[in-house]
Amino acid sequence: MKNQNPAAPAKGAGAGAAGGKNTRNTGPGRLLIAVYAVFAISATARAGYQILTKFSEAPLAYLLSAFAALVYVVATVSLAKAGSTWFKVSVAAVLVELVGVLVVGALSVFDSVQFPHETVWSLFGRGYGFIPLLLPILGLVWLYRRRPSLNR
Repeated sequence: MKNQNPAAPAKGAGAGAAGGKNTRNTGPGRLLIAVYAVFAISATARAGYQILTKFSEAPLAYLLSAFAALVYVVATVSLAKAGSTWFKVSVAAVLVELVGVLVVGALSVFDSVQFPHETVWSLFGRGYGFIPLLLPILGLVWLYRRRPSLNR
């Protein structure tokens, strides 16, 4: 049977922990989004500056900084938006961030020639107090606790 009210969401579509409301951007989720926003702005500014002024010194590192900035922007926006699609985008962005921090962190330790200058994710985010390493873990825990459920 079709949904008679076109403004009402279909059953299960975008239903968060509170039945259609985005519960990811409430309580501690607001702080998480704010931290992601700060990282999105700072990583974008840093990558832009590095690429515009010193690209030839460490092209791989600076392109990875730009990629990290893009991931932080996507994570920020998707965490703030409601719906199951945005939830999936959030999970994907935070997983990419975690893999990025682990891979770039390991590469910057074992192949420091490719990383003569630090990036957001190099040395597991040491230059940022290791927050880039902790942030995706906290993000995944938050997303798990606020995952959409068809049974709610």
